[in-house]
Amino acid sequence: MGRASPLLLVLLALGFFFAAYNLLTLVIQYKDSSTGLGSGISDSVIGMPANFRKSGKSNLKFHVALTATDAPYSQWQCRIMYYWYKKMKSMPGSDMGKFTRVLHSGKGDHLMDEIPTFVVDPLPEGLDQGYIVLNRPWAFVQWLEKATIEEEYILMAEPDHIFANPLPNLAHGDNPAGFPFFYIKPTEHEKIVRKFYPEEKGPVTDVDPIGNSPVIIKKTLLEEIAPTWVNVSLRMKDDPETDKAFGWVLEMYAYAVASALHGVRHILRKDFMLQPPWDLEVGKRFIIHYTYGCDYNMKGELTYGKIGEWRFDKRSHLSGPPPKNLTLPPPGVPESVVRLVKMVNEATANIPGWDSLNSG
Repeated sequence: MGRASPLLLVLLALGFFFAAYNLLTLVIQYKDSSTGLGSGISDSVIGMPANFRKSGKSNLKFHVALTATDAPYSQWQCRIMYYWYKKMKSMPGSDMGKFTRVLHSGKGDHLMDEIPTFVVDPLPEGLDQGYIVLNRPWAFVQWLEKATIEEEYILMAEPDHIFANPLPNLAHGDNPAGFPFFYIKPTEHEKIVRKFYPEEKGPVTDVDPIGNSPVIIKKTLLEEIAPTWVNVSLRMKDDPETDKAFGWVLEMYAYAVASALHGVRHILRKDFMLQPPWDLEVGKRFIIHYTYGCDYNMKGELTYGKIGEWRFDKRSHLSGPPPKNLTLPPPGVPESVVRLVKMVNEATANIPGWDSLNSG
């Protein structure tokens, strides 16, 4: 009775470890957990809603929509994203329909003629409390209300997404498809989640470990979820405990909770997206998400947390686009990073006016 078992000691140690989580330990865990991910369909589906009906597969076209601002940082990413959308749209295996950049700056910019764009209003001044991502759910609410959208399904995407393979409709009927993020863990934040998802709604495990992007979802379902997503996001931001706990992923948790409040569960597809440098190969995965910096020494060794002798980081180009013909990584760098830089280089070499259209 007075002696702890080895298993209990291990569990306690793990508890202290997770309590001390920071970004560096998170990304290292992600590196370990993503090694050797299978690319086959059966290996890629890691979560399936209990009410899933296989007969619901529709193979219908989906509308590609991303929210964006008129800042140069957002603009150059949107241009690269749209370039690869156009290349992949008509390829075999693609169910992509039309494309919209939902611009939540309240006014048009110089890319209106280059990228199909729908202008919506930002949140009233001060309401986002400096957290600009809160404009995303509000942008979708306005777009869904005012725009004519022909497709039955919508892919919610982001500017820093690149289509690496033709993307089919991964949703099945009323079951949307989402990507499981390793850092979205509702069960580990049950006390906070319960502020917005009461017990009578169901177990916390009904809140999927996802954000809103990438997600392929029926338009009618998103029309129901989006207003709730706005309200939950604002309530979370106004709650100091929640804001501190969720930080930069608060809006992602808000979407997951809003979906659960409407009884919507997502098919979890780990082949939906990869995130260099932690995912080492593109394989059959569909979207490259270049949110993390890629830093290496000239031996091809990752130096995450320290600026590398060779690096690609989107945040190095906050005020304008990266130059054409970026230097390729040194030998030994993972294929996913090499592929990312090559795809950026191809886009910048072929997008008209890349060097001249630097500002609005």
